Amino acid sequence: MTALGALIRSRIAQTGPITIADYMGECLMHPTHGYYATRDPLGAAGDFITAPEISQMFGELIGLALAQCWQDQGAPERIVLAELGPGRGTLMADALRATRGVPGFHESLSVHFVETSPVLREAQADAVPDATWHDRVDTLPPGPLFLIANEFFDALPIRQFIRDGDAWRERMVGLDGDALQIGLSAPAPLTLVEHRLADTEDGDLVELCPTLPGMISTLSGRIEAEGGAAIIIDYGDWQSLGDTWQALSGHKKTDPLAAPGEADLTAHVDFAEIARHVDPAKYSRLTTQGVFLERLGITPRAQALAKSLTGDALQTHIKAHRRLTHPAEMGELFKVLSIYPATAMPPPGLEP
Repeated sequence: MTALGALIRSRIAQTGPITIADYMGECLMHPTHGYYATRDPLGAAGDFITAPEISQMFGELIGLALAQCWQDQGAPERIVLAELGPGRGTLMADALRATRGVPGFHESLSVHFVETSPVLREAQADAVPDATWHDRVDTLPPGPLFLIANEFFDALPIRQFIRDGDAWRERMVGLDGDALQIGLSAPAPLTLVEHRLADTEDGDLVELCPTLPGMISTLSGRIEAEGGAAIIIDYGDWQSLGDTWQALSGHKKTDPLAAPGEADLTAHVDFAEIARHVDPAKYSRLTTQGVFLERLGITPRAQALAKSLTGDALQTHIKAHRRLTHPAEMGELFKVLSIYPATAMPPPGLEP
């Protein structure tokens, strides 16, 4: 049992079973033993790799899409360019490099990161020295907001509910002797998941993120009132159905209860739940990552970069293009949704 596991076990012994969201929150963000508080999880030496670390093309194209969106909205003089959960800062660094030639864009922007991990903040400061950091979305400064959220929402704690007639039973983390185990609450009507009675059957499992509604409502209201756009990229689908909660350690799946604080915990993103809370702004049609990147011109960009490469470097580049776009890899598993003002069009690569 890890040190954090012992603390969680003691808490449950004293106060009873906890929600999966509470468990995830402790595992990921405990100030002393939490996964993100104690390590850089990215890359070959870490537990997972994200699209910006696979190829510079990913960040370049997203940066150019937001710069075009800025121009389409009249090129406002002062904007906030922000990223939620920016990893090592690689995506933002690539976006800034690619947009250096867009007249007036860099002069208009200030870069802001929403990040709570002290370890990752250090890496981000190396990649983007002029950034400003925030713990929460609602402390971002005023002004048109152009925001990126790549693999951010999948790491937010989720709750799991199993339908039982017209009621729901929640999956909880409890104890079996000294070991952590999953159990079920008593069935009860729950307002939180009442809207899912229309599209589920007995025994179906749905996942909900408790912090998502408030965050999306904040972003939506802000973008509608002040302008800008948010591009959200994550793995998941239009609507949650089934158990997608997982733990990753050393690039392999493992038991989420096995080593609290030592593995990354994530769940698929329910994009319908995001869309449900986009008001009064608009949201774009859900699009696969592969289609989105192809519309932005990733293949011509890949071909241009390939001209200066040979040998292993060329093969790595070709594999990176495939990994980002091919349906059998990240191309269909990852989806893209944008939030934009009701009077505007969505960012390039996306449809109303």
